[in-house]
Amino acid sequence: MFKNLSIRQLTYFVIACISTLYLVFISIHYLLSRYFESPWLQLFVVFMGLGINIYIVKNVLERFVFRKIKVIYKIIRDSKLTKKEKESVDIGSATFEAVTEDVIEWTRDTQQEIESLKSLEEYRKSYVGNISHELKTPIFSIQGYLHTLLDGGLEDEKINRSYLEKASSNADRLQNIVEDLETISKLESDALALEFKKFDIKSLTRDIFEDLEKMAGEKQIKLQFKDGASPNTMVNADKECIRQVMTNLLVNAIKYGKEGGSVKVSFYDMESQILIEVSDNGVGIEEKHLKHLFDRFYRVDTSRSRKIGGSGLGLSIVKHIVEAHNQTINVRSTIGLGSTFGYTLEKA
Repeated sequence: MFKNLSIRQLTYFVIACISTLYLVFISIHYLLSRYFESPWLQLFVVFMGLGINIYIVKNVLERFVFRKIKVIYKIIRDSKLTKKEKESVDIGSATFEAVTEDVIEWTRDTQQEIESLKSLEEYRKSYVGNISHELKTPIFSIQGYLHTLLDGGLEDEKINRSYLEKASSNADRLQNIVEDLETISKLESDALALEFKKFDIKSLTRDIFEDLEKMAGEKQIKLQFKDGASPNTMVNADKECIRQVMTNLLVNAIKYGKEGGSVKVSFYDMESQILIEVSDNGVGIEEKHLKHLFDRFYRVDTSRSRKIGGSGLGLSIVKHIVEAHNQTINVRSTIGLGSTFGYTLEKA
């Protein structure tokens, strides 16, 4: 009967009980005062009535109010405490102020978690859409070239070799996307074990300059070190991972740099760290794009980026590798002047 009372109904019920008992004890007190003149007896009846009122109110509150609050509070506490902490907590001794504070804190944390989950869900949808688009592009190209060859193009000497080379190029692009995805997956799951060792980052960069000399020469871009760079360029890091970082940053600088321009690498001694910066004097990047540059598959100029090539994962991999070294990476850019990517490494 009283199990599902609303708060208002419960309030009326308690008031009715107390009022009824009050009337009963007033009547008893009146009768006793009329027939018995002993003040002690009257006082005893008053205190007995008061005690019964307190008992009823206490039981009603504990049974219908605190029991419901206790269930809610227990759920909240259980979601916040470890098993050992749960055993040591006396819920019955919690004040309403403490309960209120915990409920407010739990509500705030839950709301933040919900917002975070919504953000992750949006990111997941965007990521699935992006990866689907990136994979479809080379797959459709490969299918188109192969179907053309199978439909008779194979016997046409004017296009057969050219189409096979284009199909092969798209297959390589597809492989690069899959390998980059695998690399990011390993970095995010900490499955990629870093092998820290001391090496000269300037010497490593010089080797990469030689590897990219042909690519830079096609756009007449000069690869060089900034004058007055720090003489101490020994770092403690995973050499092959940092090779990938430097290669990705330099390749991007060449791809998006202007013809006849230059790409400079600078080193700065930061006491316990070495700051490495890769700068170009290309067209630059608008400020609205800077915070998204390290997102997977994010492209500032979609049509130009796909024409140039690449998986769209290079900068995301760079960020993951740098953060796996417990270091930071940043970017600054000015339209018409160029861009600078800078990251730190532990000094050896």
